[in-house]
Order: sequence, then C-alpha cells, then structure tokens
Amino acid sequence: MSATAEREIVVSRVIDAPRERVFEAFTEVRHLSRWWGPEGFSTTTRAFEFRVGGVWDFVMHGPDGTDYQEWISWTRIDPPERIALRHGESADDPNAFESVLTFASDGGGTRIEMRTVFPTRELREEAVERYHAIEGGRQTLGNLAAYVTGTVRTGAEG
Repeated sequence: MSATAEREIVVSRVIDAPRERVFEAFTEVRHLSRWWGPEGFSTTTRAFEFRVGGVWDFVMHGPDGTDYQEWISWTRIDPPERIALRHGESADDPNAFESVLTFASDGGGTRIEMRTVFPTRELREEAVERYHAIEGGRQTLGNLAAYVTGTVRTGAEG
C-alpha cells in the first residue's frame, strides 16, 4: 500500500445520465444545494463562486439538528471531466482534505469517482469511524444520482 493509499477514500458510482448533466450538477449552486450530502442532510449556502480559487461556503444541517460549517475551494476545473478541490471547515483548517472528482462516459451514463486524500492516516480513520465518510460518500453520490435522474431531494436551501 502506498503512503497515499492509506490516507485516501475512493467512492464511485455509475449514474444513468450524460456526463455533461452530472458535471453541471456539481458546478451550479442551484443544483448542488438540492442533493449535496449524505441522506437526511440539507445545505444552506452562504457564498458560492465556481472557478479555480473560488469558494463554496456553506452549512450542512444534520438530521439530528447538528450544523457543520463547510468550506470548499476549487483547485482545478476541467469541464466536463474533472474537478479538484480542497475541503474543510474554513480556509485555514489544518485538517482540510483534497478531493478529485472524475466524470467518465460509461455507455449512456456517467461513472463518477470521488477520490479523497486526507493529510494523515489518523484523520482518514477518524473520518471513516466518527463521521462514516465512506457510507456518507456513497449516500452523497446516491443523492446526486437521484437528483440528475429526476428524483429531487427536499429540504435543501440555496
């Protein structure tokens, strides 16, 4: 196992929608805030600017009433193939992690892969054990699939 492999989580899914449509769901806040997050979560956006160096500043509302401050900055955007980002609680979060999302045509659908690398193995393990990051990632991609194929989640705010 490489040093990176022990710090990463990879989640993927095939979605029955064209790549451009799936990519768009990641690039426009009116879409993102309708599906982002694991099951039972909703999102309130405070700022959103989709460009390299731009920021998505938002709050995820957990089903138990807990609010999670979230911050994403895009580090690379290659439409409609790839998005790279840095994700944490704020711009100066020392535990922020990096994710690369790839969108590949797969028949008439899209194979999306979300590869996340944490700063340390310990932070990865905490994300898996405490925050159920693997299942949460799968649920997030499930919500994306439901959204782009026509089943819209409710409870999100833009």
